[in-house]
Amino acid sequence: MKAIIQRVTTASVSVGELPISSIGRGLCVLLGISMEDTQKDVDYMVRKILNLRLFDDENGRAWSKSVMDKEYEVLCVSQFTLQCILKGNKPDFHAAMPAELSQPFYNNILEHLRSTYKPEMIKDGQFGAYMQVHIQNDGPVTIELVSPSAPMDPKQLAKQEKQQQRKEKPRSKGPLESGRERAAPRPRAQDPNASSGADGDVSSERET
Repeated sequence: MKAIIQRVTTASVSVGELPISSIGRGLCVLLGISMEDTQKDVDYMVRKILNLRLFDDENGRAWSKSVMDKEYEVLCVSQFTLQCILKGNKPDFHAAMPAELSQPFYNNILEHLRSTYKPEMIKDGQFGAYMQVHIQNDGPVTIELVSPSAPMDPKQLAKQEKQQQRKEKPRSKGPLESGRERAAPRPRAQDPNASSGADGDVSSERET
């Protein structure tokens, strides 16, 4: 799951000319749900959204208070486009959870936020609608969150796989390694005064 969290002085959502919801000072949260998200991702996101210290304390010290500490509001907006993967210049959204599955999943997030905080402090847009989101960013302060179990970008995953293959290649060259070991001098193995511990070390090297 991905989230864009913005500290705001005001934020509102409308569909066409119809106002849906609005908040004063607090957080506007854009949520992108992926195909692989589970309750674990929900728990992580809810905990982070409500506990991120993005506000000043009563003495003006920055980054000291959370939205719950300040008793501010949270406006959530479902945004599947956060799960975009670019194919050239064209966005692809196959990583996003389909609407028939993501709507109850999104509602579960809202309920979790409301039960953890205060129901009246959690607002949301209109799921699946073409919305206009009006945000007055305070700072500006914008935080990107990705839940730990979110799927990795295919390009990043392929890069990691190649790096892992490079690391594993020397291990697969058994004959070459054995040849290098045979060519290497072994004074400790031939030393009659060598301790049993040293002999053990050399023996271990031969076996690897």
